[in-house]
Amino acid sequence: MAVIQWFPGHMAKALRQIREQMPLVDIVFELVDARVPYSSQNPEVALAAGEKPRLLIMTKTDLADQQRLAEWLQFFKEKGQPVLALDSRQHNVAKIVTAKSKEILREKLAEEAAKGLKKRPIRAMCVGVPNVGKSTLLNHLVKKNVAVTGNRPGVTTGQQWLRSSAELELLDTPGVLWHKFASAKQGQMLALSGAIKDSLYPKDDVALFALRYLREHHPDMLRERYRLSEADLAEEVTDPDLLLTITQKMGFRDDYDRASERLIFDLRKGKLGPITMEVPADLNAEGINE
Repeated sequence: MAVIQWFPGHMAKALRQIREQMPLVDIVFELVDARVPYSSQNPEVALAAGEKPRLLIMTKTDLADQQRLAEWLQFFKEKGQPVLALDSRQHNVAKIVTAKSKEILREKLAEEAAKGLKKRPIRAMCVGVPNVGKSTLLNHLVKKNVAVTGNRPGVTTGQQWLRSSAELELLDTPGVLWHKFASAKQGQMLALSGAIKDSLYPKDDVALFALRYLREHHPDMLRERYRLSEADLAEEVTDPDLLLTITQKMGFRDDYDRASERLIFDLRKGKLGPITMEVPADLNAEGINE
């Protein structure tokens, strides 16, 4: 399994700016991908936030397994971590996020009111790994297209302040990863989710990782999407042989690189069905997805 890593200079700069701007905000909105909700948490964000309240916002919930989503919500709540699961396109998303922020900051806001301070908007910093859907959420919070969106990492390149309402202001930041992932599996999951630039990893390696997962957890999805028989998915068939079979089913002959890319994009876009590739039970004592 290839070790995947991506931490270019602009991300180091973005992390430094996040640390510098942290004193200016009341709360941090950390967006995580609901399909890989643990692996898409950046440990540098928690370090930078320190004692600052953090709200985890699980995005792309329409692409996630709803039972697994409920498990993760329960997991985070038991850890005392405030969390929301959102479809960023829902019409009342700004109301939901604002209400949750006011709940988390209730004591601080009450203290300011008791001191006679003028009521002001909550200031929130929005952070997340690349391609987590941050710009899409921000555009719905602000109710206009102020953040550039795109189904690829690296779309947001600088910080900007945005106003959601008289009650909420948002600091948008570029998507950031960190210098070393906890495991090779985490890198593979981030690549599958679209957080890592597609030109930076071997497609067949990531496609084989996806096949191993799908064969174990969602064989019916594979069977239906790629018109596979029971014999194609038999236990004695190796993952590389299965990938070659899928390549031929797609009409790509022996171009398994092209088929690998198609498989990755199919999974990423939800064409196989709703999938969550992590469950809380997979975490070991060190918090690493085994």
